[in-house]
Amino acid sequence: MAWDIACSQTQPALLVAPAGYRFVVQPTVLAGPCQTSLLFQIDGTIMAPDGPRSWPNYSNKRQWLVFYNVTGMTVQGDGVVDGRGHKWWDLPCKPHKVKSSNLKLIDQRNVQAIRFFMSSNLTVQGLKVQNSPQFHFRLDHCQNVVVRMLNIHSPSLSPNTDGIHIENSNNIIVHSSLISNGDDCISIGAGSYNVHIRNITCSPSHGISIGSLGFRNSGACVSNITVSDCFIHHSQNGVRIKTWQGGYGSVSQVKFHNIWMEGVRNPVIIDQYYCLSKNCSNQTSGVYIHDVSYSNIRGTYDVRSPPMHLACSDSVPCTDLELSDIVLFPGADHGGVAEKNPFCWNAYGGNQTLIVPPVSCLIGGSPDLIMDLKEDLC
Repeated sequence: MAWDIACSQTQPALLVAPAGYRFVVQPTVLAGPCQTSLLFQIDGTIMAPDGPRSWPNYSNKRQWLVFYNVTGMTVQGDGVVDGRGHKWWDLPCKPHKVKSSNLKLIDQRNVQAIRFFMSSNLTVQGLKVQNSPQFHFRLDHCQNVVVRMLNIHSPSLSPNTDGIHIENSNNIIVHSSLISNGDDCISIGAGSYNVHIRNITCSPSHGISIGSLGFRNSGACVSNITVSDCFIHHSQNGVRIKTWQGGYGSVSQVKFHNIWMEGVRNPVIIDQYYCLSKNCSNQTSGVYIHDVSYSNIRGTYDVRSPPMHLACSDSVPCTDLELSDIVLFPGADHGGVAEKNPFCWNAYGGNQTLIVPPVSCLIGGSPDLIMDLKEDLC
């Protein structure tokens, strides 16, 4: 009711969750369009229902707080948005059945905490978002969004708890935030372009990822992505592009610049053989990755994996990979494990400066079969 009243005002409106109060909010769609610009000030604590048994039967089982078709809104405050995901994380990752309060078996899937859908001209700043059952924060079919000064936290072993996920969205800026979680720190999905990420601390996480893309032979186009001035600490990956076999489309105009790594297992990784089971087979199509630059990437890596792993599709090689000013040393706690050399497979590109450790596995030039693809993929 408070949202409906604020959204219907003809003058700029303020909606407040006041400090010192805790609000349990059921799954809710806060829908526009609103008549005016709206400021949602969260200074108290907003909490999800306590686990799947408390989730109402009538609601969507994939999302909690949804802002739909909203333009010109700011969400800010010193408060907390708590997804109370602990009881969800103990359940299997696949769809499962649980008994509701009336003993009826219902389907459940892990829930995303905050989702902005088909919205524009947004600012989200200052909040602490924690313990989401699945993704903490998602932008889907959005444009012209600034996200800054967020503190996102969940345990390092919490499954699928991506910090910020961006999909089918453009003109997005994410900066000056701290993310500690159990999956990708920030993930960028299909249909995203003009996304700029800077001054992010990921500790720990699965790194900053483009993808996964091409799932179930689907198309994916991602372009003009910049990741800069970030610190990635004791994470499974650093900066990553991941695609499934059999997809199509392209990833292009990507820049990873000025990244500091500390104890990261895969600091620089392209994985075009991404698979979550042992039954994935090579296919004759793949998402075309080209025009990707890595510059001024420094720090230490976990020697259980190569410091650079560029595994490109057999049928659609990666091209125009540019490496410069990369210095990665084995971490001090490697326990005598032998260092691994950088790994490349069907990856075309070059080193603009001396790289440590040296990357001699890149192929120079560009394969002939790629030249005809560049104009027609997206």
